Amino acid sequence: MTAQAEQGAPGGHMLIAIAGNPNSGKTTAFNRYTGARQHVGNYPGVTVEKKSGTAHLDGRDIILMDLPGMYSMSAYSPEETAARQALADERPGAIIDVVNAGVLERNLYLTVQFLEMGLPVVICLNMMDEARAQGMTVNVQLLEELTGAKAVPAVARSGEGLEETLRAAVELAETSGGRIPPLEISYGPDLDTALTEMEPVIREAGLFADTYPPRWVAMKFLECDQDMLHSAQAAAPEVAARLRAMADRTSAHLRNTVGADAEAVAADYRYGWIRSILRQGVRVEDEQKNRIDLSDKIDMVLTHRIAGPLFLLAVLYGMYFLTIEVGAYPLALVESAFDLLQSAVDDLMPDGPLKSLVVSGIIAGVGGVLGFVPLIVIMFMLIAILEDSGYMARAAYMMDRIFRIFGLHGASIMPFIIAGGIAGGCAVPGVMATRTLRSPRERLATMLTLPFMTCGAKIPVFLLFINVFYEGNKTLAMFLFTLAGWGVAMLAALFMRSTIIRGEASPFVMELPPYRWPTAAGVLIHTWERAWQYVKKAGTVILAISILIWAGMTYPGLSEAEEAAYEAQKSALEERLDALPPDAAAKDDAAAKDTGYPDMFSRNPGAKAAGKSDKSPVPESTAPGDAAPSADRAAPAKDDAAAKGGGAAKDADYRDLFSHDPAAGKGGKGPAPESTAPADGSGETEETARERIQQQLADLENAKAAEALRDSYAGRLGTALEGLTAPAGFDWRVNIALIGGIAAKEVVISTLGTAYSLGEVDDENTSGLAQYIRADKSWTKSKVMAFLLFTLLYSPCFVTLTVIRQEAGGWRWFFFSLFFNLALAYGVAVAANQFLGGLI
Repeated sequence: MTAQAEQGAPGGHMLIAIAGNPNSGKTTAFNRYTGARQHVGNYPGVTVEKKSGTAHLDGRDIILMDLPGMYSMSAYSPEETAARQALADERPGAIIDVVNAGVLERNLYLTVQFLEMGLPVVICLNMMDEARAQGMTVNVQLLEELTGAKAVPAVARSGEGLEETLRAAVELAETSGGRIPPLEISYGPDLDTALTEMEPVIREAGLFADTYPPRWVAMKFLECDQDMLHSAQAAAPEVAARLRAMADRTSAHLRNTVGADAEAVAADYRYGWIRSILRQGVRVEDEQKNRIDLSDKIDMVLTHRIAGPLFLLAVLYGMYFLTIEVGAYPLALVESAFDLLQSAVDDLMPDGPLKSLVVSGIIAGVGGVLGFVPLIVIMFMLIAILEDSGYMARAAYMMDRIFRIFGLHGASIMPFIIAGGIAGGCAVPGVMATRTLRSPRERLATMLTLPFMTCGAKIPVFLLFINVFYEGNKTLAMFLFTLAGWGVAMLAALFMRSTIIRGEASPFVMELPPYRWPTAAGVLIHTWERAWQYVKKAGTVILAISILIWAGMTYPGLSEAEEAAYEAQKSALEERLDALPPDAAAKDDAAAKDTGYPDMFSRNPGAKAAGKSDKSPVPESTAPGDAAPSADRAAPAKDDAAAKGGGAAKDADYRDLFSHDPAAGKGGKGPAPESTAPADGSGETEETARERIQQQLADLENAKAAEALRDSYAGRLGTALEGLTAPAGFDWRVNIALIGGIAAKEVVISTLGTAYSLGEVDDENTSGLAQYIRADKSWTKSKVMAFLLFTLLYSPCFVTLTVIRQEAGGWRWFFFSLFFNLALAYGVAVAANQFLGGLI
């Protein structure tokens, strides 16, 4: 049912569109009308937001459609294309055109185009309070007479005049049926002659007869509007070719005579029509000479070539501090809530694959998504405040000159800072912050290079290795890695804008609106809708990916024989623990001999079972860095002798699970814990013996987890990739940690801990892992440099990749970001490992 049909239906809903220039107060008016009764989606085929809501007037529900902010009805941007298509498809009963009363000449340009399309318009003269403060008055009645459109003075921030504006729009929709006679203005002799020639052709062919007036269609051909040309070509190829020939002839004539194209000539005549109206007394300005309003006075400081950038840095640092540092507190609460949920489920469910899926796959995956919500909320709230206050336009203005060198826009500065331009940010809210960019090419280039920033998830990795290998220059090293992220991001943006995202940089046309206080309602509504979109869009995909990653790092797992042997070893230790006498520690050693516990550390654990004497000593020292013979991959026994030996391992025995050499061959699992040998019983208390055995139980579990990880599909992939990653200096442990980092950079450290048989490693307490890495002689400084650069540059985490897919509008950019970053990081890492070794 069309809007016109609905208007006549009893109790039906009328559709009214709200339009206007950016910074005209359109969104403020829409929020005032609809409050929380809003629905947000995307227009078909583009990433431009489509917002609608319900307003109440005299007991009647009115559907309001909030069109994207735009300067004209030409298809210069996705916003303008989407708005024009929405007006053609949705056919609203009327348009509320929100204009800034202080800059009528510029804002009425869009109004003229609505009237030329034959659309019923009510002009909402917003910000009348600011216009009066500037010494300006508007003759509303004269404006109505000269334009033929109803006009209502208003102040959207306070709600003044909004009800009258909506009532006027409803009345106009009811009387006009959604269409009025189109406005016809003169475009000069050349264009008027062409329009007169083209109109009959369009009318006779019925081209867009139900959508646009013939004269407006003819003007689109003269302006070379590509969207309209393609639509006409698809609808009537022969007619379109004839019209294009007429338009080309006129354009050639204009270039030869006035040196301008038809689009420029049409714009001049539209502005001339607007100026003629204003000069007839519609706008009367204060004649005070050399008057400087408050906004200009503030700009003298905030856009000053020295003070301006310094203030911008302070603002950006404040945003960073509030988003990352203050956001850490609610972030910790969310993480704690999910930790409690995991613990509860862990206690309630029996051990098994289903429990692992729910705890490690589903809960951890959802928690990873929702954990970012506090940062998203704070970040978008701050951006809304900066936008509504008018400062965002100034920041973009100051940075545009630098960013333009690399094919970016001045407004890109905010997403880069949020993503980790100041170390510790997050790429997810950074990608979403690119919505402030109007140019699709610059927006895409920005979001694809944001992951090179030093986000908060990379910081623990950097701190761990910098503390071990750059102890004397920690601050400098961290600063240089942050600068490296900026440098690579800028160069990558330049490369993309020169190749796959080609196109002229969009002209820096940005209105510098007057400074004003943001409204609480507008900021809260804007923040809520962005946060909710993130949860809806990212959450579903991330959950599925988290389950896949969990499966890849869990299956196929250990064989039944290996599981049985590990369980046997565990049972032997538990029996020995239970057998400890309460008051005689000396009996502990005898109990150990009776249970055959030392045999679990023998080089040939099956010897005793075979009736042979075990001569293999338990290592006396297990401190990191001690050497021990490598063996085949440590795994529980699969033969009968091992099963009968009380859980003894096969040729690669239990002692090899804690091989002292972290770089040991296939079976090397990293340095052993500080004590694995049973004491001789002299002077050992029950408490000491109990603690030692409990530590051995924990070490056994860690060794089992390390073996299971290497046996998983992800572990096998990490081992298989050793041939490819060897030039960068990476072994299977590093490979599998980096594979896990594609899911989330936070797991790089914990995966390394598991691979080194340490179990889970907390990002905030990495001293144990640092000790093992320091002892691993394979970690040269060139390998460390390669590893850290690879971590800085390689694939974004899956949350970021998913948001890129949503914001960029397709899977191709998901895979491009994944593989382009991987290839770039690999090349840089290989170069660092091969050529920087002698320099550091």
